[in-house]
Amino acid sequence: MKMKQTLIILLLLANINAFAQTTSGIDSVMELSTLKSGIQALQTENTKLKNDLSVIKNKLNIAQKNIKDLQDQTQAHSNSISQTANELGIQIKEIGNKNEDKITEVSQSLSKNSLYGIIGVLSAILLSGFLYWLLRKRQQTDKNQLSSIINSTKTELMQESAKLDLQLLEVIEKQLKVADKINATELKIDHTFHKNSANELQRIANYANSLDPESQEAVALQGSLGRLRNYFNSSDYEITDFTGKDYDERIPMKRKDTIFDESLPLNKEVISKTLKPQIKFKGQVIQEAEVTTKYNN
Repeated sequence: MKMKQTLIILLLLANINAFAQTTSGIDSVMELSTLKSGIQALQTENTKLKNDLSVIKNKLNIAQKNIKDLQDQTQAHSNSISQTANELGIQIKEIGNKNEDKITEVSQSLSKNSLYGIIGVLSAILLSGFLYWLLRKRQQTDKNQLSSIINSTKTELMQESAKLDLQLLEVIEKQLKVADKINATELKIDHTFHKNSANELQRIANYANSLDPESQEAVALQGSLGRLRNYFNSSDYEITDFTGKDYDERIPMKRKDTIFDESLPLNKEVISKTLKPQIKFKGQVIQEAEVTTKYNN
């Protein structure tokens, strides 16, 4: 029995050893096949790389040839440019020399003429300045004479106008006395002559206010005007000149014109001129004033 067991064990060991050897052989074959496949792939890749390298070498050869051609062309152009520059330099130098010779020749020929020309121009300028000074002086003299004549004429006209107004005031005063005597004998008083006389007094007063207050004409006119106003007042007439007073809408008057004046205080309106005075007879208004005003609002 023991013998049989021993034989069986030996047989099993032999089979196991044989199986192990068989398995090892199979693995070796597979490894060898894989190695061969890798070698073949490397050979194929190597062949491909060789072909690519050959193509690259051909392209490099072509590029080097093109570069050589470009270098040759560049050198040829450079030589041509250098030759052209040299030729131009020679021509420019020749032209410059010719121009310098011509300029020198022209300068020498013009030097004397230029000197004479400058002297002539300066002489003309000096003569023109002298003539301008004479004309300016004559013009100023004529202007002063004309201004003197105008002022003299203006003064004479003012004096004559003042004399006429003074004579007119004397006539008005006499006529007023005659009119008052006539009205004293009439039942209905006629104010026509008094109104016209008062309006004329206002015109003369406006003219007198435009004169120099210290002038002989202004003093004479203001004196006669004051005397006539007093005569009106003594005859129950009252004449009111609103010039320079604040405009009051409550006082009946006709505003003929009005202008803006920023020099006035804000919301201020002043009567700048009385065209016709207000006339009252025994306290009753028989003529409303006519005025012009100036305002700021």
